[in-house]
Amino acid sequence: MRFRNALSILVLSTILVFTIAGCTGNNENASEPPVSTATSAPESSSNTSDDGADAALEKLGLDSNLKFKETRKITVEVYDRGNEGGSPPEDNFYTDYIKEGMLRDHNVEVTFVPVPRWTEGEALNNLLAANDAPDIGVTYDYSTIQTYANMGGILDLAPLVEDNKEILPNLWGYLTESNIYWDKDPDEGTLWALEARLNVMNRINTFVREDWLKTLNLQAPTTLEQFEDMLIAFRDNASTLLGKDADKMIPFSTSFDVGWRTDHLTTSFVPNDITDKDLYVYGFDDRHLLLPNYKEGIRTLNKWYNEGLVWKDFPLYPAGDQTEDNLMKVGYVGAFIHNWDYPYRNGEDSIQANLQKTVGPDAAYIAIEPFANDAGNYKKLLSGPVDRKVFFPATNKEPVASLLYLDWISKLDNRIFLQFGEEGVTHKVMPDGSYATIAATGEKIMNSPANIDYTITSNGIDLGDPDLTGKSIANSYANVDPRLVEVANQITTHEGQVGKNAHVGEIKAEEGQGTALKEKRDTLLNKAVVAPVDKFDSVYDSGMKDYLSSGGQAIIDERESAWEKYHGNETTLK
Repeated sequence: MRFRNALSILVLSTILVFTIAGCTGNNENASEPPVSTATSAPESSSNTSDDGADAALEKLGLDSNLKFKETRKITVEVYDRGNEGGSPPEDNFYTDYIKEGMLRDHNVEVTFVPVPRWTEGEALNNLLAANDAPDIGVTYDYSTIQTYANMGGILDLAPLVEDNKEILPNLWGYLTESNIYWDKDPDEGTLWALEARLNVMNRINTFVREDWLKTLNLQAPTTLEQFEDMLIAFRDNASTLLGKDADKMIPFSTSFDVGWRTDHLTTSFVPNDITDKDLYVYGFDDRHLLLPNYKEGIRTLNKWYNEGLVWKDFPLYPAGDQTEDNLMKVGYVGAFIHNWDYPYRNGEDSIQANLQKTVGPDAAYIAIEPFANDAGNYKKLLSGPVDRKVFFPATNKEPVASLLYLDWISKLDNRIFLQFGEEGVTHKVMPDGSYATIAATGEKIMNSPANIDYTITSNGIDLGDPDLTGKSIANSYANVDPRLVEVANQITTHEGQVGKNAHVGEIKAEEGQGTALKEKRDTLLNKAVVAPVDKFDSVYDSGMKDYLSSGGQAIIDERESAWEKYHGNETTLK
């Protein structure tokens, strides 16, 4: 009855809104929910209201329980991470949970379509170009969505989420207007994607071998100079630390994705007083490539590389390759920067668990905080409270069923089950009410951390209670000392600056540039790090010139114009 009553209110409210609109012609607040007049409606109108609600549901093909009278079918994108020992991402215990729940609650059949995680941009482009994309798409790359939206290949979600708001209480309640309207065009009012909610702002951390520090009687470094001295100590004491494997010593490791993997180092060179305007104008590359003084961070890496402090083979291995992880697991790597909890992920097969099996129970990676900026601040440039972008291709013939899917996976009970699985099997409830993960095996193993590939409106554990959520995060790493996770969880956002929404709409120069500029950025950074020291400036500057002339400068110029259009001479967002 709750949905029937809500729809009854919607029907009456819509009549009132259209009446007022006919008198005033003012559409300024068209996107705002209509004002309810139910409290002033006469009692005799209740039957009419119920009839109106039934008619609205009937038009959508739904009964009063929000089940389609005739079975609907939708397809949903899911990342295929190619995990060794994982389950088929499109057919496993958790997909069955979703499929059964959607059929039971909404009479919707769901089919999952796997897309390779590490080449998702290219794969998604191919699917969209072939008009064969899943009904519900997911990507980190908004420019891909914008490109196809401009070609008529993406559905405008604004009227869909607004007209169907009353049957989507979980979606609206969880994402809120902030995330739902994050990408709404300020002039046209179009909405090509919904932004998933980033529950935990944790991004990356710097990790070092705690046992190596103890062996060499070193304190955890708190400055860049101390960090460099530590790497030199690792290199120069390889025999002490690795014995007969001394020649395999890697003081510091990174990957082909230098921008992500060294972010805390490189952004420590960015001036502390950088403005919101500059963060917007130059911040379209999420690796912060264009921010002022970034080059000096890469120069530091180049120096380290040429002094034998950086893994010499790092550019050779593509995304998804396990070589670097394996080097960490057998104990050859002294320090690295990566996702905030990276060494603790994957239960029995985590880097941490394997390290202790190979080296001994005292071997451990611990998060540290060594990179302060020019103001002595350990500022981390965090994203906004948004994550993946969820969109519907124009080929989607079941937008309401697709919205009900997003609503279903946004419901707290469903999110908790997908994040933790079965009590007594993949998690246990602690005396304080927090959850502790049990290492998953067999069909109930999760292919992604906390099943984020299925909770596509949500990234990060969320139990609906901040205190329980924090405790559960620390408990959620099988075979890992919670102390290590607690330290990592505290450091990763310490003195963090959360990204803001400039609300300037589409930047046309970004259309189709996401993949191309990413590749140029990665190539530039890889070549710059491995260049001879005396060639660093020429290699870096040449690569940057190519990046800017290939579309980067056009994006900067348009972003600056857009900022000035909406914010004038202001340099700070309210």
